[in-house]
Amino acid sequence: MASKADIHALYQQAVQCVEAEIDFVDETFTQLRRRKARRLREDFCGTANAACEWIRRRRTNRATAVDIDAGVLEWGRRHNVEPLGRSAWRIELVHADVLEVDRDGMDAVLAMNFSYWVLQTRDALRGYFERVHSALVDDGVFFLDAYGGYDAFREMQETTKNDGFTYVWDQAWYDPITGRNRCHIHFRFPDGSRIEDAFIYEWRLWTLPEIREVLEEAGFREVTVYWQGADRRTGEGNGVFTPAEHGEADPGWITYITALK
Repeated sequence: MASKADIHALYQQAVQCVEAEIDFVDETFTQLRRRKARRLREDFCGTANAACEWIRRRRTNRATAVDIDAGVLEWGRRHNVEPLGRSAWRIELVHADVLEVDRDGMDAVLAMNFSYWVLQTRDALRGYFERVHSALVDDGVFFLDAYGGYDAFREMQETTKNDGFTYVWDQAWYDPITGRNRCHIHFRFPDGSRIEDAFIYEWRLWTLPEIREVLEEAGFREVTVYWQGADRRTGEGNGVFTPAEHGEADPGWITYITALK
């Protein structure tokens, strides 16, 4: 089964829920700006899955998807963009470094799946945030996500069963002095076959105070953390994110962040 599997399709199934992500982006932008966003840029886009979901929402929507990996972009073109049919012209795939891309005039810019953590110094992170700031229109909104909790600093594995395979999140290495870590994604199948190291991430484990401070240093005037509520029965996240100034000391959490120009 492993030899026949497509790692990008597995990733989209196991890791992403672009419908919920774009729900949050669309609804939150409208609440903050009292209008609908039209132009969206997905940075570190990979297969451009979220950008394509944006295109499906409204006929007036336009999207730009930016990634440094040409092969992954081509996969996204074949599997996500082309199925849009006549709407495909409304999305632009850009093979570029997000630190150098020049697409501006955006209502919203997204940096999701903790992708911006590849920038491992404050100077590099601030430089990227400054470029996003300049790419947004005057009332534009920058959307990010982050994860944390005391388990985030542990070297550990977490498994999640999906339809036809098991997803393995492997926090393989963490350096408490530099804040850098290495994470892997593996896939396991019912016949015993595996795909090891399908994806490898070399990141800095940024904390929420650091992210907020660097966003403000880059010129964003209002930074808000959206904390996820918990299901009363299970205690697990319920998928509802609301603005918060304080959170709980949970072992693991995922949050959204908005930054206003």
